[in-house]
Amino acid sequence: MLNRIVSIFYLIFIGITSAFFYIIALAIWLVTKPFDQRLVFLHLFSCFWASLYIWIMPAWKVFVEHKHKIQKDATYVVVSNHQSQLDILVVFTIFFHFKWVSKEEVFRLPFIGWNMSLNEYIKLKRGDGRSVERMFKQCEKTISQGSSVYFFPEGTRSETGELKVFKPGAFILAKKMKTPILPIVINGTRKALPKHSLNFHGKNDIHVKILDPIDYSVFADMEVEKIAEMIRQKIAEHVRH
Repeated sequence: MLNRIVSIFYLIFIGITSAFFYIIALAIWLVTKPFDQRLVFLHLFSCFWASLYIWIMPAWKVFVEHKHKIQKDATYVVVSNHQSQLDILVVFTIFFHFKWVSKEEVFRLPFIGWNMSLNEYIKLKRGDGRSVERMFKQCEKTISQGSSVYFFPEGTRSETGELKVFKPGAFILAKKMKTPILPIVINGTRKALPKHSLNFHGKNDIHVKILDPIDYSVFADMEVEKIAEMIRQKIAEHVRH
């Protein structure tokens, strides 16, 4: 019962504060868009906004390992495992510049989804060929402008923590754009907020590990399926079930 009460108050807090933070985000967008085409300032504010929802929950503590491996001026195709809705908030706590690839319906959420649109994150409607084509074009444009693109290549959250087969989209993009791949491993979110649950689940430590970037030269001559499996194996070595 206590866990349900904590969850209710937490969700109410998110709902109320999201309206306030969206107004700030809109103001930042209006002021910075003319000289900040990549929307770096807005994304950094979005990182703060999302991180706040981690910081206010004493039972959740996020540890980011090897952040120094992310080069400040580099552009990556970023891929990670996906265990929980909480993964999105957790990734924002790394505070580096990227654009999400996310399912289209998330962009319809009041305030949070609207902020995703302001940030020019990239929409994808599953099973829609035209949407996939638009997504790839937007990803290519984003990378050419110097912004990294973040994928969950499993496509959906894993209930058991065991990695699913990686979908090829991120790796097709990396090969076509000759862009390094940055693998990231997330552990602990599945227990903190399991799939199909919005209940609080007590104290949980969450660990984010930045792995070594994979330079284009490593996979230039590899087939896309082989690239996907190589990255999957690198991430799987660090995933805890």
